[in-house]
Amino acid sequence: MTDDQQDTQHLTEGHLAKGRLTKPTSAIIACAALHRELRVVLEPFKGSIAVELLPANLHNRPEKIPGEVDRLIDRLRADGISRISVAYADCGTGGLLDKVLLRQGVERLPGAHCYEFFAGSELFGALSEAELGTFYLTDYLALHFDSLVWQGLGLDRHPELRDLYFGHYTRVLWLSQTENSVTEQKALVAAERLGLDYDRRHTGLSPFAVAVERLV
Repeated sequence: MTDDQQDTQHLTEGHLAKGRLTKPTSAIIACAALHRELRVVLEPFKGSIAVELLPANLHNRPEKIPGEVDRLIDRLRADGISRISVAYADCGTGGLLDKVLLRQGVERLPGAHCYEFFAGSELFGALSEAELGTFYLTDYLALHFDSLVWQGLGLDRHPELRDLYFGHYTRVLWLSQTENSVTEQKALVAAERLGLDYDRRHTGLSPFAVAVERLV
């Protein structure tokens, strides 16, 4: 099974209660880049919230995110699930996702992108102000840097485009959710391949968990 196939599976399909499969009473539509963290945060709600994942590589075509989310909301409602929320930030849609959600009457996580709700708005604002030319990595993005960034932007075929895309950046900052040497090594390699300085700030899951719990 490929990463994309895994990314589009349900996290929660219901659970067995007295020998019968019970249907979740609500659902959250999420970017697959959040699926590991959502597993942890939503563990107390296991069985009651279905998590529908959209492929992480949609971030390379953010104009497609609103339509995909819109269609998934309609499908979930057709399946009888009326309580729906969205684990996306704006994610480069330029407000188009919010227009869809306003029409549908659905709420999303606050912020412009996942870096903000992993770090928390206050910390992220301070980090951005301290150094504007920062390319951020989460655990997921560090682990999938090759497929989502290097190949996703065509740098494997045209490495000369690196300076065009990243010439105004000065550093890579890994916002780490876990203490993991394998992920850190991949983050270091990503910075080296982009020709940028490397830094790290450990966020853990607390800001993200608070945002998700408020949402659901």
